[in-house]
Amino acid sequence: MSVEKLSVSLPTSVVLFLETYKSTHQYKSCSYVIELALRLLQEKDLEDAYTQANEEIGAEWEVTSADGLSDETW
Repeated sequence: MSVEKLSVSLPTSVVLFLETYKSTHQYKSCSYVIELALRLLQEKDLEDAYTQANEEIGAEWEVTSADGLSDETW
């Protein structure tokens, strides 16, 4: 995995939370905690995108999803 070094500025309260979270969960570094948080944000965005896509095609899909099929099990 390729890694890049990045510098960020955070409010003191966030840094304190980060340090406490790292210690409480015995993670190796603050960078790791931030990486986990960003992965959660990515997952949330992906989930939201799937939900939106499902809403956009939901009605049309329901009309056609059973075309040509009966209640019989294949």
